[in-house]
Amino acid sequence: MKPIKTIKRSFVNGKHLIVTADIGKDKHFGYWRCPDGTDVKPFAVPNNRAGFGEFWERVSRAQKLHNLDGIIFGFESTCPYAEPLAHFMRARGAELVQVNPLHTKRFKEVTDNSPNKTDQKDPKVIADIIAMGRFLTVVIPEGPAAELRRLSQARERSTRRHTALANQIQCLMASIFPEFLQAMKGVKSASAQYLLKHYPTPQEIAAYGLTELTKTLRKVSRGKLGADRAQALYEAAQSTVGVAEGQASMVLEIQELLALMEASQRFTKNLELKMIQHLAQIPYSNTLLSLKGIGDVTAAGLIGEVGDFRKFRTLGEVMKLAGLDLFEVSSGRHKGQRHISKRGRPLMRKLLYFAAINTVKQGGAMHQWYRSACDRGMLKTKALVAVSRKLLGILFALVRDHSVYVPNYSETRCQLTEAA
Repeated sequence: MKPIKTIKRSFVNGKHLIVTADIGKDKHFGYWRCPDGTDVKPFAVPNNRAGFGEFWERVSRAQKLHNLDGIIFGFESTCPYAEPLAHFMRARGAELVQVNPLHTKRFKEVTDNSPNKTDQKDPKVIADIIAMGRFLTVVIPEGPAAELRRLSQARERSTRRHTALANQIQCLMASIFPEFLQAMKGVKSASAQYLLKHYPTPQEIAAYGLTELTKTLRKVSRGKLGADRAQALYEAAQSTVGVAEGQASMVLEIQELLALMEASQRFTKNLELKMIQHLAQIPYSNTLLSLKGIGDVTAAGLIGEVGDFRKFRTLGEVMKLAGLDLFEVSSGRHKGQRHISKRGRPLMRKLLYFAAINTVKQGGAMHQWYRSACDRGMLKTKALVAVSRKLLGILFALVRDHSVYVPNYSETRCQLTEAA
């Protein structure tokens, strides 16, 4: 990590103008500082083209007046309101850097021995942190990668909406027919949704009859559910403790929620098809897909979150982006345990975690390592997080080396060496 810090500090402390902005919804507060300490009082920057143009004119004049080589533009990585200004500055040749909001919050009190927070104070604090070289790499996705970021984020929001709708249906069914949730184990399966759409009340299930219910369940579930499940559901419908008062109104809402769930599912599938199309345009997509357990949607989501694996110099930078970098709290004789920081992109961690679950299955690329870690006493959840870190390291190395994943690579290499 030392070479990285050296590169960052020499990059910042050269002949560059440090420009920062405290990001807001309607207006930002801009600020600039020269290497010799000359600066300006923070000023308002309206969040529109005229405001951006005036901001650029001010910092360009300062750069020319002090005979500086370039402009470094820094901001906190907190919200989407920064995106238009970041793209505007980048298009004009400014180098972009990000500052962790937690660093700003903690460094704020050091500045003037006060926890005071103002729009005029924050851009100065951001500049102080950048001058120390404590900033994060900014990779703005372009072309297909930009589309993948938007699509993966839309898919995540759609998935959350789908879960929220399912939870609402479960709350209503808990009043109408609580035993349904026990027999069908929730409302997310295709079989459960079919029954809710056509026979949402226990009275309708009981009237439908056991024979027809068995046939329907077997057909809808494609043979996964049969007589046992139908028997349990039918008996529950006959002896339910569900509430009959206001039942029609709750059924009306359930039907609307089911329609929204179906629309959400269709939208998610459409997003995934778009993701696969754009993934095919990424030059190194086959490199990521060569690792068994990394599917199209996962690879597309990771590229969308990272932006471009090739623009990161070290694995450490990518680990920080994901929030998978390790830290510990130790003091004196106390040796703290190591944990991941979680100060990165949560969706990226989620994608890697589910990829880890796939790769630790029997025959998966990380199955042996995972079993060995669990046998040593490591908790399963912690072992999966460790696998997530390893997967990210493998993917980064594959892209860096322009190679594909080779199972049991170390053993294969030893055999080739012996044969030679």
